[in-house]
Amino acid sequence: MEAVVRQVRKDDNQILAKIIRSAFDDFNAPHEGTVYTDPTTDDLFTLFRLPGSVLWVAETENGIAGCCGLYHTKGLDENCVELVKFYLSKDTRGKGIGRELMERCFQSARDFGYNKVYLESLPQFSRAVSMYEKLGFRTLDNPLGDSGHGTCHIWMLKELD
Repeated sequence: MEAVVRQVRKDDNQILAKIIRSAFDDFNAPHEGTVYTDPTTDDLFTLFRLPGSVLWVAETENGIAGCCGLYHTKGLDENCVELVKFYLSKDTRGKGIGRELMERCFQSARDFGYNKVYLESLPQFSRAVSMYEKLGFRTLDNPLGDSGHGTCHIWMLKELD
């Protein structure tokens, strides 16, 4: 499936929030203590205007397919950024779009001067966790930074080359 990858626009907010919350429902993931109930999920455009952050959006002929971004989460080392808001619509999962979004994020992290990428996830998203491992993420014993998403119990880190 062919996708155009571009930065988030203000008019993407509503559909991206719907895609994110639908993923939690599709995989029976908890809502509390996750991005599902995080108020920033409804205004991603504003959140990702902060320096050192970016949200990439994939768009296909059928509309917005999903997103993946970088955010310098409070408490992370200055050379480490968090991979955040990585969600795809149900009909676009498993078609290579997620990998394309992640690769774009890795390049952006390098461009911003980061050399490590951190992420948090849930066991319900095991397919994504498998992809993270294939892309060089290793599991950590404890969280880094202060994302405010206390329900996430999978923490991973990737060193960029």
